[in-house]
Amino acid sequence: MFADQRWSLMQLSDSFFPSGSFTLSHGLESLIQSQEIRSTQDLRDFLELILHNKIGSMDVVALRQAHRASANNDNREIQAIDALLFARTLLQPNRDSQCKSGRALLMVSRSTWNSPKLDAIHTCIQIGKMHGLHPIIFAVVGQSIGLDEDNTIFAFLHGFLTGVCGAALRLGLIGHINAQILLKEMAPQLEMITQKTIGMDLDDMWSCTPLIDIAQMTHGALPQHLFLN
Repeated sequence: MFADQRWSLMQLSDSFFPSGSFTLSHGLESLIQSQEIRSTQDLRDFLELILHNKIGSMDVVALRQAHRASANNDNREIQAIDALLFARTLLQPNRDSQCKSGRALLMVSRSTWNSPKLDAIHTCIQIGKMHGLHPIIFAVVGQSIGLDEDNTIFAFLHGFLTGVCGAALRLGLIGHINAQILLKEMAPQLEMITQKTIGMDLDDMWSCTPLIDIAQMTHGALPQHLFLN
């Protein structure tokens, strides 16, 4: 990997990159308030469940296929993958947050990197041909700045993991040191998910996280909350 690609990888996966994902807790806030999650071990169990049973088995599969479509300059295929992921994302709040964070990511990326591919995706969203879900936008951004499939996926997963750990930190569940220890311990899980999705296609997408889904559905009814979901 060339120096400019390494820099792009670090920049895209950095929690400092303002993609809007820092506003999401993915149901964690509800589970903490209901005391379903009380400890660092509970948080680790939550992360392993959502990574393997939702993010890795659905979002990452769509992301990998969208990266390949972007490499082939196939905007129609990107639009089709975006539509399929939208249909498979059953919870309305999740679809809304995916669209908001995806469009935020696209806006920042277009301002950071000069790419006709990103401009084309922006046009598709503006005229209603795409929803602009976050994993799909992330795939096109990663491919357009020279990252291969695996590095784009690793950046995506790293951003998700640091986002949830950051949410846990702000919600008072863990401290900075435990957050860093957890990030280190979870690193092999990201590699496992990345490798597992190499041979998967869109028909293989699935998710099964009922407790987390319920937490996300009830999030809007919390008397007070910091995050969008």
